[in-house]
Order: sequence, then structure tokens, then C-alpha cells
Amino acid sequence: MIRLDNISKQNGHQILFIEASMGVQKGEKVGLVGPNGAGKTTLFRMITGQEQPDDGLVTIDPGMTIGYFSQDVGEMSGQSAVAAVMDGVGPVSALAAEMAKLEAAMVDPDQADRLDSVMERYGEVLERFQELDGYALEARAREVLAGLSFSQERMDGDVGLLSGGWKMRVALARILLMRPDGMLLDEPSNHLDLESLIWLEAFLKNYDGALLMTSHDRAFMNRIIGKVVEIDAGSLITYSGDLDFYDQQRALSEQQRQAQYERQQAMLAKEIKFIEKFKARASHAAQVQSRVKKLDKIERVEPPRRRQTVQFDFRSPPRSGDDVISLKNVYKGYGDRPIYDGLDFLVRRKERWCVLGANGAGKSTLLKLVAGDTTPDAGTVSIGASVRMGYFAQHSMDLLDGEETIFESLDGSFPQAGQGALRTLAGCFGFSGDDVEKPCRVLSGGEKARLVMAKMLFDPPNLLVLDEPTNHLDMATKEMLVAALADFEGTMLFVSHDRHFLAALSNRVLELTPEGIHQYGGGYTEYVSRTGQEAPGLHPGG
Repeated sequence: MIRLDNISKQNGHQILFIEASMGVQKGEKVGLVGPNGAGKTTLFRMITGQEQPDDGLVTIDPGMTIGYFSQDVGEMSGQSAVAAVMDGVGPVSALAAEMAKLEAAMVDPDQADRLDSVMERYGEVLERFQELDGYALEARAREVLAGLSFSQERMDGDVGLLSGGWKMRVALARILLMRPDGMLLDEPSNHLDLESLIWLEAFLKNYDGALLMTSHDRAFMNRIIGKVVEIDAGSLITYSGDLDFYDQQRALSEQQRQAQYERQQAMLAKEIKFIEKFKARASHAAQVQSRVKKLDKIERVEPPRRRQTVQFDFRSPPRSGDDVISLKNVYKGYGDRPIYDGLDFLVRRKERWCVLGANGAGKSTLLKLVAGDTTPDAGTVSIGASVRMGYFAQHSMDLLDGEETIFESLDGSFPQAGQGALRTLAGCFGFSGDDVEKPCRVLSGGEKARLVMAKMLFDPPNLLVLDEPTNHLDMATKEMLVAALADFEGTMLFVSHDRHFLAALSNRVLELTPEGIHQYGGGYTEYVSRTGQEAPGLHPGG
């Protein structure tokens, strides 16, 4: 289906690939992994022909259709979300648009004299639309959008008015509706809530074409892929199995490589010692010469490149009182729609509540009420004695000063900390070496999120209120964050669509559903086994 043979590629001074090869067959679902900047997006662009390798061959089966979803969503406006999704399928959407114009012309009194020709043309367009199964296509487009959590209003509204995250979903829906022979999905799990993620997972499991994808969501990847291709220092290395299997195999091959390296180093040291000892003696000249030649011919084993794994150790936060957050008889509505009506909710010290609920259920609203970003229409929200809160929300990133560098931003928050401590902190959150000199205005969403998180956790509060803290974070930073938060001694209230994060960190669940609000003792894993569902409103197996 898709083959890359001995490809080499350089971007400026950076060498991305050196004689690298890989393939994806029909029916294979492959996860593409590698550190940020390793060349994952470049690889996708070479497969789609947007970029050419400097050397080597990219081969696609003749007649094969490929759908490519990237984070770079083009301009969309002036049509409904449904029309924008159908646009990706080609002629059907053009016919649907023409039918809509002709229908408008039929009832336009100014065009009454053209009615016969308009109706004749309408008949032709309608016939072609039906031949291409256009009505079924619209139903399928709506089904895909519904799976990605679109309401009917949002489907029919102007796509240009949607936020960036919702436009991403439209672009993704376009590829899914196409059902091409091959799909290249670059981070499709970004910007999705838990329900959409679980729906997409089921969709991709049932897809029978060739799939090559990247994702920072470990649980999502693991449930879909059966093969991993790793970009490692210019090579493409293929492993059969999911991410867990890949991690084991990678660790095993690193151990073997290390052992091989150590054995060779010991042998070399012995040979060099012999040469040094006897090189001045004429009686050993022949032996010394033959050993020198032997050493010259030996192919040196390289030690395995150590993956940079950074640990971040929390300082212990000051102890808070036992009652950390208390909401009593809280009412909150938007317009005439009540979000909360008579909510009572108590969070005690060391509890870690994850909040689950479909889009619009009021997850972020609850966090805003606790953080004081919004006030209840009735009832009280009180924060307990000696509580110091750290609040991470999607808008936290907008509060960074664009002109400051990363280091200046950290130094401004912690002037007493000293340069060494701040550089270590920056390194834990993925900013090593000269990265700390980047001005905040050029940072990506992920980099901004990491910087805000670093500032919040350096001098830790004893209550963390986190709204989607893992959005934009790569797998390595996410693992570091989970490990650090697992040791956090304070209290947590958080919203996340990352099941690994939910399972690792929660010990209580607050579930928001149209039928009411439910509280569960035990964390996310217990919630799943108790309810038989991974998110509210989803039925077992769906």
C-alpha cells in the first residue's frame, strides 16, 4: 500500500532521515512515535507528496486514495459544518450546494421568468445527486459529526464561527467520511473530549484501510494499533505490537546493546593494555602489530542513546484544613438554562476528584466556581482554612507576557530561587539548554501549557484545580506529570479526557449527567468497572 525505501531527508542543518525504510499494508494500524521534532509530520508530508525526500523512494499503490488529517486546518467559513464535511467527498457536495441555490431560485419572485430552466436544471442535478447516494452521504456526515459531539445546531451553523478546536473536528470528520484507502492522522486525539475520543476509537478499530497515526494519548493509541514505527536518530524501526509491547522491546534491546557495548569496551581495554605493555619490546613486535591491525578492523558498538527522562520532585505543600472546598445549595445558569440547581459538594483534604460529563454538562463551570472565576447565582462556594489554590485553565496560557523569555517568566515568579534551580525546573518541563531564551510569544500551545504548569508546581499549592491539564502535552511530559502528581500530598479537583491520567490520579469521581449528579468513592478505574462505561452517557461497548 504505502512504502518508503531508503529515504533520506534534511531540513536546513537538521538531518531527519538517513536511508530509512518502512511500509504500511491494507488493514494495518500503525502508530508513529518519536520525540518532538524527530520528523513525524515531515514523514506524513512525504507520503502525501507535499514534500519530497532528498534521496530514496516513496511508493503508493496506483489508484490508492489517502486522507491526511493535520493540525494545520485551512480556512473554513460561509457554509455549514455538514456542508464543509461533505466537501471532502468531492462532487456530491458541489451538487448539494447547487441544489440549495436552485431551490432558493424557485421561490424567488425576481426569477419567475427563469422558472422552467431552473426546474429543468434542478431535475438534472437531483438525478445525479441521487445516483451518487447524496442523501445517504448527508446522513453519514451527520452521524460522524454527532460522534465527534456536534449538536444539530452546531452542525447546521456557520463553520466559520466555530473555535479552532471545533474546526479541527470538522477537518477530522471530513477524512472519516471519505473513508479513503489509507488514512494519515497527525494527533487526531487533540481537542477531543472523552466521549468523542471513545467514539473515534471504535470508528478506527472498524476501519479496514491502512492507518498511520500519531497521538499523545497512550490509552487511545494502545487500543487501536497493532504495530509501532519509531523514528530514532534518522532511522525507522518497526515493532509488531502495541505501545506497551514496544516499550518492553525497546528496553530489552537497550539492555542488550548496553551489555554488548560493555563487553566490547572490556575487550578493547584488555587489548590496549597488552599493546601499551609490550609495544617497546622487539620480541613482541609481531604480536603487537597484529593486535593493532585487529583493533583497527573492529566495528565499534555504540552505547544506546539514553532517552532523556526527567523527574520532577514536588516540595511538600503546606497542610490545609480538612474541609477544602464546600459548595452548598449552588444554583448556576446561563440564560434560562440551569447548569447546577441545588448542588451540594464537599471536597476533603487529600481527595482527588475527577469530574466527568458530556460537553456542556458544566465541568469547566464547576472549576470556575471553585476558582472564583465565576460566582453562583444562588448558594455558597467556600474554600477551607489554610487552602492555597493553583488553578490551571485553558486561558491560563493567555496570561503569559509575550515579550518575556521562558527564563524571565520563571525568574519573575520566583526571584529567590536562583538560576540553577530554575534551569532544572525548566528542564523537567521540556525546556533544555537555549530553549529557556525563547520569548513566550513564539511558544506553541504545548510549550505555553508546560510553562504555566511549571510555574504552578514549583512552589506547590495544597489544592490543584486543573481543567484539561494534558491538552497539548506530549507523551513524555505527560508521564512526568502523572508521576509527579501521584506523589502530590495535597488535594485535587480536575477535568481530563486522558484515561491514563484519570486512572492514575483520581480517588473520587463526580459524574454530571442530565439525570442528575452522582458521586462515586474510588477512582476512575473503579467507576468504569462499576458502571460498565468509560464516560457518562456511553453504554457498555459503545
